[in-house]
Amino acid sequence: MEPSWLETRWARPIYLAFVFCLALVLLQAIKLYLRRQRLLQDLCCYPAPPTHWLYGHQKFLQEDEMEKLEELVEKYPCAFPRWVGPFQAFLYIYDPDYAKTLLSRTDSKSQFPNQFLSPCTGKGLLNLDGPKWFQHRHLLTPGFHLNILKPYTEVMVQSVNTMLDKWEKMLITQHTNVEAFEHINLMTLDILLKCAFSQKTNCQINSTNDPYVKAVLELNKIIFYRMNSFLEHHDIIFNFSPEGHHFQELHQVLHHYTEKIVQDRKKSLQDDRTQNTQKRTYQDFLDIVLSVQAENADSFSDNDIWSEVNTFILAGHGTTAGGISWLLYCLALNPEHQQRCREEIRGILRDGSSITWNHLGEMSYTTMCIKEALRLSPPIPSISRELNKPLTFPDGRSLPAGMNVVLSIWGLHHNPAIWENPKVFDPLRFSPENSDQRHPYAFLPFSAGPRDCIGQQFAMIQVKVAMALILLHFEVTPDPNRPPILSSQSVLKSKNGIHLCLKKIP
Repeated sequence: MEPSWLETRWARPIYLAFVFCLALVLLQAIKLYLRRQRLLQDLCCYPAPPTHWLYGHQKFLQEDEMEKLEELVEKYPCAFPRWVGPFQAFLYIYDPDYAKTLLSRTDSKSQFPNQFLSPCTGKGLLNLDGPKWFQHRHLLTPGFHLNILKPYTEVMVQSVNTMLDKWEKMLITQHTNVEAFEHINLMTLDILLKCAFSQKTNCQINSTNDPYVKAVLELNKIIFYRMNSFLEHHDIIFNFSPEGHHFQELHQVLHHYTEKIVQDRKKSLQDDRTQNTQKRTYQDFLDIVLSVQAENADSFSDNDIWSEVNTFILAGHGTTAGGISWLLYCLALNPEHQQRCREEIRGILRDGSSITWNHLGEMSYTTMCIKEALRLSPPIPSISRELNKPLTFPDGRSLPAGMNVVLSIWGLHHNPAIWENPKVFDPLRFSPENSDQRHPYAFLPFSAGPRDCIGQQFAMIQVKVAMALILLHFEVTPDPNRPPILSSQSVLKSKNGIHLCLKKIP
């Protein structure tokens, strides 16, 4: 009698491997099922819009996400669960009391989307947690003191004027159309490179010749692409893709560039302790982090320097560029407010282009317009936390440790329970009397609590300087044929850019 195929020498290992793999699959299926049941139980007291059994809310919110989010904010008070597939859920919150409860704690940041940025920036303030984050925050906070920021105004004026010179050369007639974000993004990168490294860049004129500038711009595009590609969220798939290979090459450019500048600056300081700072009228960010390392050599390494400098540049320029671009678009849509800002700026600067630190504090109406634009179009539309311990909201509803909570800043800023006619551009919402009556956690463009944005004053200075100089030289109107199409990722962008018509003011 012939033996069965299972008894043959070659078949038994295959059979055992098959059984082992099947057991692993079943075990994983059981774990996923239990995870889903646990999430359903944890979120049962939060009503949610209908979900697809496989896609969750992905298809429902895929198109016109911001408009649909506004509908959900109005329909579901305070919060709603958002499912991403059948086994992953986040609780979206957009109520000031909920925001205060969450941001008053020191929970860890959620991995998404910081996991995509970390390979570029390293472990800096943006993605550190726990004692290491607290240490870095404490050491770097003096670097954003107003006395450090004041001299940056002159640097910003130079960079904004470079952009305005480009715009004037583009004027074939009295009018011209521009995609504003591209130009403003290069301008804010120019500012940050000068304020971080004191580097005289030519990135606004020829961004393709500077390896570091080119790497920064291309890395931002790859990160944005990866966020939109679900399969490439997995490191193995991404690392073997063409984008992954290019990402590694660009990362090396970033690392070597920053490393060379850091080592050159250290050598210069060792040769002559006073030589480096005497050549400049201001301390750049590298000066600050090197002085931090000198005082804390055991706990602040060269890798920490690299991480914080690149975090400052990569996380800073795109968000500020978005804030300026959306503000210009809001003023283009509302010419009466644009003209009032222009008149205020003319009254302060007397038609000159020289801006000093003291001028910035006098721009009261312009500041109200800036804040209203940040409300309507927050550069960071959401932030997320992974709960370290259980959380209970003011209405008694709770969440367990391990849950991911997303504070929708967009939803908070468009919540009709807080803001009357939230889609209307109304700068008077931010008059002193109106601001005093509002919940302190109703307006959070820079977050709040212990992990608020360390660079918010630096960003506001850039916005004021850019707005003052742009409005002195140009009148802006929207391009009716190319309205922006909102795209919400880690930074609020337009899929087709922000197109404006420029008219030179005589």
